[in-house]
Amino acid sequence: MQLKIMPKKKHFSAGRVPLILFLCQMIRALDVPLDSKLLGDLVQPPTITQQSPKDYIIDPRENIVIQCEAKGKPPPSFSWTRNGTHFDIDKDPLVTMKPGSGTLVINIMSEGKAETYEGVYQCTARNERGAAISNNIVVRPSRSPLWTKERLEPITLRNGQSLVLPCRPPIGLPPAIIFWMDNSFQRLPQSERVSQGLNGDLYFSNVLPEDTREDYICYARFNHTQTIQQKQPISLKVISVDELNDTIAANLNDTEFYGAKPSKERPPTFLTPEGNESLKEELRGNVLSLECIAEGLPTPIIYWIKEDGTLPVNRTFYQNFKKTLQITQVSEADSGNYQCIAKNTLGAVHHTISVTVKAAPYWISAPQNLVLSPGENGTLICRANGNPKPRIGWLTNGVPVEIAPDDPSRKIDGDTIIFSNVQERSSAVYQCNASNEYGYLLANAFVNVLAEPPRILTSANILYQVIANRPALLDCAFFGSPLPTIEWFKGTKGSALHEDIYVLHDNGTLEIPVAQKDSTGTYTCVARNKLGMAKNEVHLEIKDPTRIIKQPEYAVVQRGSKVSFECKVKHDNTLIPTIMWLKDNGELPNDERFSVDKDHLVVTDVSDDDGGVYTCAANTTLDSVSASAVLRVVDVPNPPFDLELTNQLDKSVQLTWTPGDDNNSPITKFIIEYEDAMHEAGIWHHQAEVSGTQTTAQLTLSPYVNYSFRVMAENSIGRSVPSEASEQYLTKAAEPDQNPMTVEGLGTEPDNLVITWKPLNGFESNGPGLQYKVSWRQKDGDDEWTSVVVANVSKYIVSGTPTFVPYLIKVQALNDVGFAPEPAEVMGHSGEDLPMVAPGNVRVNVVNSTLAEVHWDPVPLKSVRGHLQGYRIYYWKAQSSSKRNRRHIEKKILTFQGNKTHGMLPGLQPYSHYVLNVRVVNGKGEGPASTDRGFHTPEGVPSAPSSLKIVNPTLDSLTLEWDPPSHPNGVLTEYTLRYQPINSTHELGPLVDLKIPANKTRWTLNHLNFSTRYKFYFYAQTSVGSGSQITEEAITTVDEAMASRQVDIATQGWFIGLMCAVALLILILLIVCFIRRNKGGKYPVKEKEDAHADPEIQPMKEDDGTFGEYSDAEDHKPLKKGSRTPSDRTVKKEDSDDSLVDYGEGVNGQFNEDGSFIGQYSGKKEKEPAEGNESSEAPSPVNAMNSFV
Repeated sequence: MQLKIMPKKKHFSAGRVPLILFLCQMIRALDVPLDSKLLGDLVQPPTITQQSPKDYIIDPRENIVIQCEAKGKPPPSFSWTRNGTHFDIDKDPLVTMKPGSGTLVINIMSEGKAETYEGVYQCTARNERGAAISNNIVVRPSRSPLWTKERLEPITLRNGQSLVLPCRPPIGLPPAIIFWMDNSFQRLPQSERVSQGLNGDLYFSNVLPEDTREDYICYARFNHTQTIQQKQPISLKVISVDELNDTIAANLNDTEFYGAKPSKERPPTFLTPEGNESLKEELRGNVLSLECIAEGLPTPIIYWIKEDGTLPVNRTFYQNFKKTLQITQVSEADSGNYQCIAKNTLGAVHHTISVTVKAAPYWISAPQNLVLSPGENGTLICRANGNPKPRIGWLTNGVPVEIAPDDPSRKIDGDTIIFSNVQERSSAVYQCNASNEYGYLLANAFVNVLAEPPRILTSANILYQVIANRPALLDCAFFGSPLPTIEWFKGTKGSALHEDIYVLHDNGTLEIPVAQKDSTGTYTCVARNKLGMAKNEVHLEIKDPTRIIKQPEYAVVQRGSKVSFECKVKHDNTLIPTIMWLKDNGELPNDERFSVDKDHLVVTDVSDDDGGVYTCAANTTLDSVSASAVLRVVDVPNPPFDLELTNQLDKSVQLTWTPGDDNNSPITKFIIEYEDAMHEAGIWHHQAEVSGTQTTAQLTLSPYVNYSFRVMAENSIGRSVPSEASEQYLTKAAEPDQNPMTVEGLGTEPDNLVITWKPLNGFESNGPGLQYKVSWRQKDGDDEWTSVVVANVSKYIVSGTPTFVPYLIKVQALNDVGFAPEPAEVMGHSGEDLPMVAPGNVRVNVVNSTLAEVHWDPVPLKSVRGHLQGYRIYYWKAQSSSKRNRRHIEKKILTFQGNKTHGMLPGLQPYSHYVLNVRVVNGKGEGPASTDRGFHTPEGVPSAPSSLKIVNPTLDSLTLEWDPPSHPNGVLTEYTLRYQPINSTHELGPLVDLKIPANKTRWTLNHLNFSTRYKFYFYAQTSVGSGSQITEEAITTVDEAMASRQVDIATQGWFIGLMCAVALLILILLIVCFIRRNKGGKYPVKEKEDAHADPEIQPMKEDDGTFGEYSDAEDHKPLKKGSRTPSDRTVKKEDSDDSLVDYGEGVNGQFNEDGSFIGQYSGKKEKEPAEGNESSEAPSPVNAMNSFV
């Protein structure tokens, strides 16, 4: 039986519990749990945890530290061998072992030499369960020897020869790094012609005179000791053939010369390697370096190929100007023939390198620790490979298995040890040694036989909190030998959970793939083996997920404005989320412009740097959600710059500019403006617009303008500030290309013609000396044109013209260069004079009491002597037909435009006599008046009586006094009085109708009810109909008997107190009524009065389809029904005055032919003082008190 050992969990959030699955047969020592309860009595064989490298090169200037660390239970003891024999550290005072460790410290800094302790060391860690051993650690001190002294002769070569400068550094440990420098410690330049080989020599494919120098120095750097050794400098002189011949002549015996012939170009040959073929052996996993260096003239180029294959793409590199081929992580597949080719213009040479890749042993399957229970079976497997194939050897507790004590449960079969029916005495540490000629591998693996009842290592009553719809992982870390079986239960009486809904992992963890709310509860884990049983309870709670229900949204804002991102989070009530805002996945800038308030992030005064991705992250202890939005900061573009004028022609120029930053909103167009520094300095005008993709514009120019240009860029946000102005460009002068506009001819006197025009501005003048040629002639004659040239003015007056004659006029511009094109002819007229003839046959048709129609015959057009503007009617009221209200009225005027022959006179006073005349009008003024024509208007309905008051109230009578209507509009035939009582509940009684003769101004009503309020309606009548009414209210007095009783009661004290309270209440009500009245409100009596008003008593209006009675706008103000009488109990009616405000505009009212009003009215009119139909004052306290009786 096999054991499974689980680690103690440190984190209890089910969403984060890692699943640690242990292999059933092979378990590493590091997987043994470190639970304190378990380690207290769990034994374990030793395991080497740390050791020094196999090839251990030490610094002889420091103490030697040889590491050996191991773990086990009980803690292991340590021992060492040196060169295969026991190393007794107690006998060497310089050697100590660290407490609780096997690490050796050799103190050579106080005394002793590192070379004394060279050798092969091996560490053994041992306890009662076995012994583990370290690798063989070869300890060697590093060496950095000096160069042997040698005398180097100067080298002299002719130009073009090849050269190899040898380095031959001393052999150090580890090998030195070689480089060539000069006396100034500057690296010598290398190239395809000059380069350093892998062996450190310096190769020249051919020498040049510039190679001459006396300080070619080879340096060897020993990194381990941080020292650099230097070779003696080598001197090189490269001379030409002429110099060489001179040298030969002077030194005939100099054997360093190779001849005096000039070096000719030659095909390549290899300096290294030699010959056509060579061999290279490399170990698997190392870097394969192949080198070919050739000489020749010109300098050869090196190429590499692999015969019968291709170079590995991702592992092939070239160094030293392609003279070195490197293949990293070389393997057996890289074996084969590699060919380097050296070429120049004269030929090529080949060299083949046969590469063989060998391999030190490497693991295929290293042996793994075994933890078994008594009676179980198991295996240790040790498989390694290499080239040549390694030999496998087994050791037990550091002793070759062949000579170790026999164990009946163990059987060795090559690279496998088979264990059957193990017992506790079978515990041991086994070593597998795989070796060949290139190295070895050593691995320790223990077999630990234990008998332990089940233990659950997970703490009891852990509360797991999981987000709904996510996996829930409930821990049950266990240990036991034999391997316990694990079961899970939910609740106190639940059955075992099965894998149809749940996932039961080998490490004891229970997984609920999709946890729901009903997954909440208590879960029990039960571990059993033949030695016992253990159980543990854990609790699971399911929480609602955190969600962002309102995500921040993409925003585009203008620089300097404010932006707000909203992020609303919904979460489980038992979890408290932390809301964090991020910008571009980092913290928000530390800037007071950024503020976070509840659900919002607000950024004020937004700048360009604020653009980016803003993320709202909501984190709880169980989950986290986030939502992001992009902020794009835009603004109007930066102004263009670098304006340049090119292709400068007389009437065009090309403007080029560089756009400014578009500030994240594409430029849609460019606006070009110009300034005319000569004529309008400081004023910029629109020149052109081009697409936002253009940076040049061909501009059309005008002559004689000193141009400057500026450009503005526009995007969806707005327009940039203008660019800097361009250089100035003055165009040549030319004749004007246009003539003045708005040419007119109009006389101001009967004998003149005033010619006016809008002059050209300086920009339009096209040159200096701007003048105008003014020409005129009569339209209907054969006269020649009369012309005059005037200065730059806008008017010319022609005198001595006949009255109102049509003229043809033209005005032409000219300057010092020439004339503008021929101008167009314009017709004008000489001055007007007053009309000579009055309209005739004036006729009047009275339509109704306020409207009359006037007809006349037109005057001859020649007699008008000007532009006919229309006809003007003067009319006035002579006297009233009733001989009443005589007063003088100013004349009124109506003007009818055009050649009209009739017009309507509205707003006439009924029952009146009018007089009128008609005159023709031109631009000069009015002609003579026609003969006066009189007419009468018929009767109309009267206005309301001017006043109404009620006097002398008695117990059963009331007396009414009034003034006649201010505008009777005819002969009054009678007055009509209607009245009705108002009871205490403000209801209106029956209406009484009474006719009163027209000559009366006073009337007494008898037989009325005592102490009763009455409402009166009063109006006048003519033969045409009834006029407007006036209303009033009054109350009869109480009887004397009741008054005496009231007097008797009034002497009582209680009554006096009651009356005071009533008086106070009345005062409050009066204030309320007054406020409501001033605000336009109605109290109940008013509403009922309106509801019961006599519908027949309304202002009369004629229904013949023409104008109604005409009066001032003030005449049409409605009566205020239900208003209270003033304290003097009088009512006055406003007079109705004639007005044509509604029919005209000032003095020139106009009418169409059909009588509709289009004319204009004028004339002064006396108005009587305005008197309202009813008082607008506050109600009389007497009447007010009566209203509450």
